[in-house]
Amino acid sequence: MKGAVLHGPRDVRYEDRAEPKIVRPTDAIIRMSATCVCGSDLWPYRGFNPAAEPTPMGHEYCGIVEEVGREVTSVKPGQFVIGSFFASDNSCPICKAGYQSSCQHAEFVGGAQAPLLRVPLADGTLVATPGAPSTDMIPSLLATSDVFGTGWFAADAANVKPGSTVVVVGDGAVGLLGILSAKQMGAERIIAMSRHGNRQKLAREFGATDIVPERGEEGVSRIKEMTKGIGADSVLECVGTQQSMMQAIHCARKGGYVSYVGVPHGVKLNGEDLFYAHVHLHGGPAPVRRYLPKMIDLVWTGRINPGKVFDLTLPLEQVGEGYLAMDERRAIKTLLRP
Repeated sequence: MKGAVLHGPRDVRYEDRAEPKIVRPTDAIIRMSATCVCGSDLWPYRGFNPAAEPTPMGHEYCGIVEEVGREVTSVKPGQFVIGSFFASDNSCPICKAGYQSSCQHAEFVGGAQAPLLRVPLADGTLVATPGAPSTDMIPSLLATSDVFGTGWFAADAANVKPGSTVVVVGDGAVGLLGILSAKQMGAERIIAMSRHGNRQKLAREFGATDIVPERGEEGVSRIKEMTKGIGADSVLECVGTQQSMMQAIHCARKGGYVSYVGVPHGVKLNGEDLFYAHVHLHGGPAPVRRYLPKMIDLVWTGRINPGKVFDLTLPLEQVGEGYLAMDERRAIKTLLRP
């Protein structure tokens, strides 16, 4: 088969790769219905995480089960399934606490930008939909695999409650779906920190009540002004830079909650500053598996449409253009159809 392989900075090729096979009796093979480019894929694409060798890309996936190992019992061939970017057994003490992305037996699920994918620990990782989805529903179901799950975790980790004031730092797909998640959790005021018109429009559609284009100290000052000097109850950090992290911490009220789901690059926290900020910090790789049943139900019943974050759809063989469009901010998120 052919799939996406990263050879170096800004060098993604659609080339021959070995077809995945059942390796362990707990594996499943999925024929992809759709996959996509993640914002976190742009870090290695831009050279921030240099690869020592050509690397198969992609970790967001949904599709139909083709084959299962002899120990797999929860899914079967022919079912439409969605899974997280971290495989988990969903039964260890860490999983039972709700942090499947840090499962004691976790395995990263990579190489999803291809027609076929091997998913380890299939029983604990994959969730089947109630039936075969319509073509129109597939983008929203794909979003639950990572980007919506990460946005949901951002809102949950920031303790978003009914009636709360929420600030979202970052207007990429995760930030936008953090807005949608906060709206679902009952936030009364949702302030999107964004300076791009198309993203601002989608932010409002997902539930943002206010838009703040300023960044850094200016952004913090604007948030404080809008909240009568107090700050927000909950702040979602969805970027992963030093500026975005400090902006998020300083936008929160004393005793407020800050979640961080952007993959950190160069982030360093000063102990004394953090001490006097007096905020709760909670984040990390999103435990998407915890939320999959809830998110799938919201999509399946037509209550939400997170697939709107995909504003560019390409055939898989044009994966290089999909990366470039996101890198140049011509697209929020690229959906790829095998």
